[in-house]
Amino acid sequence: MDIRQFFFKNRSYTPIPLALAIIYYSSPGGVLSAVGTVLIILGELIRLNGVRYAGSATRTRKVGAPMLCTDGPYAYVRNPLYLGNIVIYAGIVLFAGGDRVWLLLGITLAFFVIQYGLIISLEEETLHRKFGRPYSQYLDSVPRLFPRLSPWSGRLESDPRTWKKTFRTERRSLQTLSASIILILVWKLISG
Repeated sequence: MDIRQFFFKNRSYTPIPLALAIIYYSSPGGVLSAVGTVLIILGELIRLNGVRYAGSATRTRKVGAPMLCTDGPYAYVRNPLYLGNIVIYAGIVLFAGGDRVWLLLGITLAFFVIQYGLIISLEEETLHRKFGRPYSQYLDSVPRLFPRLSPWSGRLESDPRTWKKTFRTERRSLQTLSASIILILVWKLISG
């Protein structure tokens, strides 16, 4: 099995050991927690906007897409959901704080750069085979994870989903995020 397939299929589960370490070493409070909160909100807004344009196709365990999505946040960055996740996890680490905050932040960023690097390479191969030249033009014009300052002029305009459908699709991610924050706060109460 291609290691990239493993990470793609298990991308919701591979961060669990990291999340447990973040919770275990947490001691939230102060400026870092405030900065972390801002990053968590920013990351989730990035994710929500990405899901709004790509829809439930982002929830599949099979690499591919029914259509090439290049509008909305996809006109600025090819992987807004992964970018949102990285920002959210960095925010969670800062929100959690603790003695090992900088070490955990470095490990978190390295983990996601490696995992998403593998997943993105697999997705790009698959989408290139499926969409050909239009996807090649998109690859050449829109960066993977660091957004452009202006939208790509070659984007295919599309109608985004309603916010209601977007929140329904993103429900599981929002629940996981809420549970993580609650666990960090409960752990602080328990561990004193």
